[in-house]
Amino acid sequence: MSDRQHPSNSAVVEDDDVLQFLDDPDTSRETPPSALPWRVLIVDDDTDVHKATELAMQGLLVEGQPLSFLHARSALEARRLLSREQDIAVVLLDVVMESDDAGLQLVRYIRDELQLSAIRIVLRTGQPGYAPEIETIQAYDINDYKTKSELTRTRLYTVLTAAIRSYRQIRALEASREGMEMIVEASAELGRLRGMQSFAEGVITLLSALLGTLPDGLVCVQSETDPSGEARVIAAAGQYSSLLNRPLRHLPVQRVRQLLSRAFTLADHLHDDGCTVMYFGLPNGRAMAVLVEVPRPLGDLDQQLLRAFSSNIAAGFENVVLYGQLSDQAYNDPLLQLPNRTRFIEVLEQNLKSPDGITLALIDLDDFADINDAFGHRFGDQVLQAVTLRMAGQLGHNTAMARISSNAFGLLGPEELVNGDRIAELFQDPFTVSGERLQLSATTGLVRLAESRALGSELLLDAQIALKRAKAINRGASQYFHAEMGIDARERFKLLKGLRASFEERRLFVVYQPQVELATQQVIGAEALLRWRTSDGQFVPPDQFIPLAEQSGLIVPIGEFVLRTACFQIAQLRRNGFSDFRIAVNISLAQFRHPGFIDSIRRALRDAEIPGGALELEITESMAMEEISTVLRVLAEIRSTGATVAIDDFGTGFSSLSQLRRLDVERLKIDRAFVHEAQSSAAGATIAQLVVNLGCSLGMRVVAEGIETEEQRQHLLALGCHEGQGWLFARPMPADQLEEWIRNRPPSR
Repeated sequence: MSDRQHPSNSAVVEDDDVLQFLDDPDTSRETPPSALPWRVLIVDDDTDVHKATELAMQGLLVEGQPLSFLHARSALEARRLLSREQDIAVVLLDVVMESDDAGLQLVRYIRDELQLSAIRIVLRTGQPGYAPEIETIQAYDINDYKTKSELTRTRLYTVLTAAIRSYRQIRALEASREGMEMIVEASAELGRLRGMQSFAEGVITLLSALLGTLPDGLVCVQSETDPSGEARVIAAAGQYSSLLNRPLRHLPVQRVRQLLSRAFTLADHLHDDGCTVMYFGLPNGRAMAVLVEVPRPLGDLDQQLLRAFSSNIAAGFENVVLYGQLSDQAYNDPLLQLPNRTRFIEVLEQNLKSPDGITLALIDLDDFADINDAFGHRFGDQVLQAVTLRMAGQLGHNTAMARISSNAFGLLGPEELVNGDRIAELFQDPFTVSGERLQLSATTGLVRLAESRALGSELLLDAQIALKRAKAINRGASQYFHAEMGIDARERFKLLKGLRASFEERRLFVVYQPQVELATQQVIGAEALLRWRTSDGQFVPPDQFIPLAEQSGLIVPIGEFVLRTACFQIAQLRRNGFSDFRIAVNISLAQFRHPGFIDSIRRALRDAEIPGGALELEITESMAMEEISTVLRVLAEIRSTGATVAIDDFGTGFSSLSQLRRLDVERLKIDRAFVHEAQSSAAGATIAQLVVNLGCSLGMRVVAEGIETEEQRQHLLALGCHEGQGWLFARPMPADQLEEWIRNRPPSR
């Protein structure tokens, strides 16, 4: 019911609910045809109030725009209307309708449930007692409170103007915030797009959304490096979809063509003829222009948002260009303009989906290093380019090519094209490089994809195994991969992987095999030996994992680990009274050649606080026969630390007597094979005797390895051998058992 129907208000003047027209503000003028009206909702159960309000405001403009009124006769009807209508600027709201507080409850509904914070609410009441002004303004989120008797035509116009101005400012702030949020979200979304075309399409979509229009536009890119020197469409949407990949000059829509051309010429944004063009200068002489259709004038807020969007997207375009360059470097060979190994593996993976009839070839140019050495790397590059050109000309249309390594190519295609004979034909005729006629050959490893269960990178490994077999046959040969070829290679790879993990997880450890004087059997030292126990408790023999460690370079850190462990064991023994004890450590060729080798010896001795004489380093005979000047230099540096040197496995190589004399080492070790043969064969006995005599003549101590019987000890002793080690005396043992073994050893005889 209306406010005037309450008995307590029967004395209210009859026309309290009727707006008084005491003033006539001169605010009416012709309405601009494009001006959208401000929407005002009147909520009152008195029909006269609705009519009087519309009549009072008839013809008036607020902020240059007319007023449009919506009507609700109850709070319930207002709820329904508000839930479906948009852009209502002001609510003129009666307090008392179907209940005493119906208007106030509608305020809570608007603010709390509909979350309409911008809409301005003006309470109008003819019964102020039902909603005291101060308490109401404090308790409810309203913007003005008027009694109906106050609202003359002038006062109502003033109230509506103030409310609409406030609404417009709030909506502008909200639109600005929403626009900025959209820009931030757009930047994040576009940041996930890597390809230039997909990024450009995303820019059209998001720019159109920002301006409140359907995706309808195109993106052109211009590059100074393009031979044509003109822009080209790289993305298109809406009515422009058919223009993708067209040159700008071929665009049939003249106004679009002219706008984009002007943007490139002026290097600036343009807003004209229902279109907005955003210009972006990019690195490396490139530029980009984005055109979208906007069928309305752009306001100040639009301009502000476009400037913010432009700065964000400009950085995004630069990132996409940079990503493209990095991607090109990551997946393509810059010299030959071919895919590289990484990209080729992806191609292999794709072809595994339909492998029938497809063959992989790994083509290695023979003696390419010699060409580089003889003619220089520039000439070598030209050779690679000539080979690439011929391969592309004869096989490239139906095959995938890649540069796998410095002088190796990958080829993937139908078996009738990719086979040993066709590849050999490529190299039958000489190549002409910088005026020189050059006869080349190539060795090839081949894999039939349908016969392999390997993945992309493993396929290349299979091809590498086949290539290695082909090289063993003859240069210029070809070899197909078979499953049995890969078993050994994969087992070795698996073993190496396990070795790395075990070293990092400290499952490698050192054991010690004592060395004794053969005559007295007095303990004089021990040899440090490396052992590997896997995670499941199994032991891997040294002759299996040591060669792998040497081939992979892992032997250098492992060797230093053994060296340091041995030095600290010496220190432990010395602290417990065994001051004359020495430990021998095997040194690999990789360690011996390593520039930090001598420093690692000095660090180990210093950190363990032991004299150099307590450490002996064993090198093999083949290592001792390396380039003599280098060997002599390293041996001199070793002796400068105080450590001694022994030549291990002597008799298995081809030593020069003159070189051996120059080495000036302390010990020769007879290989265990000759120890075993010394009694059973004349040749073995002769070699053992020669080694002993040679060592004695050069002033060296001679040590025999692998002594297992008393007869062998007696025989070696008779030959003049000084020292020995083997199972006759003790097996290799952990460090915690070594000291106990020494203490329990019977007195020397």
